[in-house]
Amino acid sequence: MLKPIITVISAVAISAALYQNQQETKPTITPIKLQENKNFGQAALHYKTYCGGCHGENLNTFIDRKWKYGNTRADIFKAIKNGYPDGGMPSFAAAFKDHEIYNLADYILDRLKNADKYAVSTKPKSNVFKTEKLTIRLDTIYAGGQSPWAIAFLPDGDLLVTYKEASLKRISKNKIATEISGLPEILSEGQGGLMDILLHPEFEKNQTLYLSYNKFKKVDGKTVSTTAIMMAKLSGNQLTEQKDIFVAEPYQSTRRHYGARMIFANDGYLYFSVGERGDHEKNPQSLDNNSLGKIHRINADGSIPKDNPFLSDKKVVPSTYSYGHRNPQGLAVNPKNGQIISHEHGPRGGDELNLILPKKNYGWPVISYGINYNGTILTNRTAKEGMEQPLHYWVPSIAPSGLAFANGNIYKGWDNNVMIGSLKYSYLNRCELVNNKVVKEELLFQNIGRVREVRTSPDGYLYMTVENPGIIYKLVPVN
Repeated sequence: MLKPIITVISAVAISAALYQNQQETKPTITPIKLQENKNFGQAALHYKTYCGGCHGENLNTFIDRKWKYGNTRADIFKAIKNGYPDGGMPSFAAAFKDHEIYNLADYILDRLKNADKYAVSTKPKSNVFKTEKLTIRLDTIYAGGQSPWAIAFLPDGDLLVTYKEASLKRISKNKIATEISGLPEILSEGQGGLMDILLHPEFEKNQTLYLSYNKFKKVDGKTVSTTAIMMAKLSGNQLTEQKDIFVAEPYQSTRRHYGARMIFANDGYLYFSVGERGDHEKNPQSLDNNSLGKIHRINADGSIPKDNPFLSDKKVVPSTYSYGHRNPQGLAVNPKNGQIISHEHGPRGGDELNLILPKKNYGWPVISYGINYNGTILTNRTAKEGMEQPLHYWVPSIAPSGLAFANGNIYKGWDNNVMIGSLKYSYLNRCELVNNKVVKEELLFQNIGRVREVRTSPDGYLYMTVENPGIIYKLVPVN
């Protein structure tokens, strides 16, 4: 029983020394014999054994954090060897020799280099970017508003653009914006507002579209809100025949984690995401009349497909397709095989790319590769039987939003690459996906702005939107 006790005590102690707001502890440390790790010497195994339980194997708690006692090699050596008793950090001089402490500090600093690749301080000076395989020109389709959340492509070449600030605009080919009337009452607060837009597969015949938005009501004098899906017809520049075909329950008082992405998959059903609204203790794992932290599937008219996976369980919301999600804000169909791919925000670290399958549990918050925003450990588990593993995860978090597959006929060398926006680091992420594994990533257009939406047009071109100020770009290959 000695080794697990040492592991937990040591991890807590190091955390207390390096960061603020830790409770005081004064454990007794006993050295243990370890076998050398060939990749980074004994330090890697020292880290895994003593530190990984609290900080995570990917050094989650070290990233994006203000270090109380400094983060240089000398600072880390001093903290581990001498400790900071007033901060609850004991000395590890008895546990490690000096060279072992230096090796551990080097290992930590080496692993932190992963976060540095996202740090770009200068704005792009040109709209032409040379990438690993292509040269891309970003053509500005429209500039205006603050938060263009989603785009849809009309048959005549115009765009419909939703803005989180409760606005729907029609953008013509000559860049004239016209406001679309007929929106429902929308609460534009926090992360909520007018969100996704999707055209019916037979839009040219029926002019039907779908909007996801932040629906609200008053309960005991308090405003509560939820994710809703509205179906309507576009008549000129006006919405008509508006009808909510899905309203997530229960309403919440928070203003975050709405999910709200929508797609039509190859089976003809409408899939959409609903976030857990910030209540991870209750919502994502609950199947008892709870719509939150789920991906749902319905017919185009809002009715329930007869083969939905939870239909036989009367306690489960019948539209439920999968559960255990945090805040999925990317949803797309792989054009090569019809599989549904989603990504979702993790906490601090642990953003995920997932293959969505019926009746599967995606684990949040029981398993996660991230930690709480305040640096405390949410869960020590990254895997559990009966819970799905992500195809890929990000530490540090990139705050993913928008998801599309690149058309290789237009973007040579990017065939079926997964394109994901980063809100946090303001770039477009290109992922090469092989056998449902991300084998390579490239950071495109760094510091271009918070990338909210990425979508493929009917003619195969990629479009993306950035926020604050709002701009819509078209990605055009240059020879």
